[in-house]
Amino acid sequence: MKIRDIIAPIEEFAPLSLQESYDNSGLVVGRLDDELQGGVLLAVDVTEEVIAEAIEKGCGLIITHHPIIFHPLKRLNSASVVERCVEMAIRNNIALYACHTNLDSAPNGMSWRVGEMLGLQSMEVLQPTTESAGFGVVGTLAQPISETEFLKQVQKTFSVKALRHSALLGREVRRVAICTGAGASLMAEARKAECDIYLTADLKYNDFYTPDSHFVVVDMGHFESEFCAIAILFDILSKIFINFALHKSAQSKNPVHYFV
Repeated sequence: MKIRDIIAPIEEFAPLSLQESYDNSGLVVGRLDDELQGGVLLAVDVTEEVIAEAIEKGCGLIITHHPIIFHPLKRLNSASVVERCVEMAIRNNIALYACHTNLDSAPNGMSWRVGEMLGLQSMEVLQPTTESAGFGVVGTLAQPISETEFLKQVQKTFSVKALRHSALLGREVRRVAICTGAGASLMAEARKAECDIYLTADLKYNDFYTPDSHFVVVDMGHFESEFCAIAILFDILSKIFINFALHKSAQSKNPVHYFV
């Protein structure tokens, strides 16, 4: 089976045409017409540990959410983690494929999955880019809950050690907006959607002032918000390749550590 055969259903679900102009989704290392050697490993990021896991499990393809090469490489001399990962993959005949902002904006993509995990209903795209695609979602909870109850639910569901948030408003939470990854740019859309809470990641200091008592903004962490990429990719591939060696990485770990 060729690598192009494996990634075809992924690109049907999240076409590369949906990726942002700055992105580098697609086959980053390898050739589409190469025969796949071994199985497939799914992870959030390409790291040396993930590649070592692929070697151990006999995987010839690693599919991640984040592309290992995001900025042009001027040399390959093992001076950086990115260079070492690319070299390691090439030397071990492992192809690297990324499904990044196209998976973010695809219908039923990243934010949709987080919304489903939190029990949101009647979800809609928060920032449409095409007729059916776009970034973020907004939906409603079946029953309103307190702000602290919602925060506890996020912590439990996504194994978040610490949540950063703007001032709690003492209101019930019914309408929730979500954008996985760095979502500060969608703050205005969250306000227009009249959400009670906007759940996202990678917020800066001044971003916590932006809600201006109209809603509560919550930073759940970049990795925590995007770990669901592994499950989405697994669901896409496992339904088609029933007898295929498909692995969820045990080495896909959060690079951010918390001292609490």
